[in-house]
Amino acid sequence: MGWEALRYWGEDSTRIEPLAGGVANDVWSVRVGGRLAVGRLGTRSDADLAWETELLQYLDRAGLAVPAPIPATDGRLFAGGLVVMTYLDGGPPETRDDWRRVAATLRLLHRLTQDWPQRPGWRSSVDLLHAESGTKIDLGAMPAEGVARCRAAWARLAGRPTSVVHGDPNPGNIRMTADRVGLIDWDESHADVPDLDLVLPGNAAGLEDTAYDIAAQASAAWEAAVCWDDDYSVKRLAEARPV
Repeated sequence: MGWEALRYWGEDSTRIEPLAGGVANDVWSVRVGGRLAVGRLGTRSDADLAWETELLQYLDRAGLAVPAPIPATDGRLFAGGLVVMTYLDGGPPETRDDWRRVAATLRLLHRLTQDWPQRPGWRSSVDLLHAESGTKIDLGAMPAEGVARCRAAWARLAGRPTSVVHGDPNPGNIRMTADRVGLIDWDESHADVPDLDLVLPGNAAGLEDTAYDIAAQASAAWEAAVCWDDDYSVKRLAEARPV
């Protein structure tokens, strides 16, 4: 169906221009019902999109600044892999105070989503102590020594409570204004240990030294496993200490 699905948001709905949206999706600014919005076309399953759109609706209603799904004219939240969402303006964090505000917003996300069900097909870092794969991760494709490094890092998170983690709070996915912190691009969000979101520049989340080390190691291992095996993943794996 492709972008033809945009007609479900009204016959006058139009694409405007492409936006940066990562490799997995085709992301455009669109106009629906006379207002500027964002359209994201991808290949995620309906179950995956249902999980994400339900989460974003919940967070929007709870007061977080997120790209809230805009229902089509018949009420559906996605069609043919297409999701239409509100447009968030703002810029990336630049100062230490900005990053502290980001940390506070991430902690609010974690509080609001304690024990949230797992995204369909995904595994948490602790699940992967025993499972071999989940969505983007296939530990069978990694060398045994690399898997051992990753699992050693994730084992230090075992037994902790879980919540939804954004999964990729880099500056490009943050839209700040004077009065709010917006988080966009929820492609990597899933249920996991909250500290994985809190490895921020300058330790803006204020984790104590041991907690920061555990989170940084686990985060490096996660990114290595997700991206394996490109240059970035090899670099991230090297940051996870040998067993």
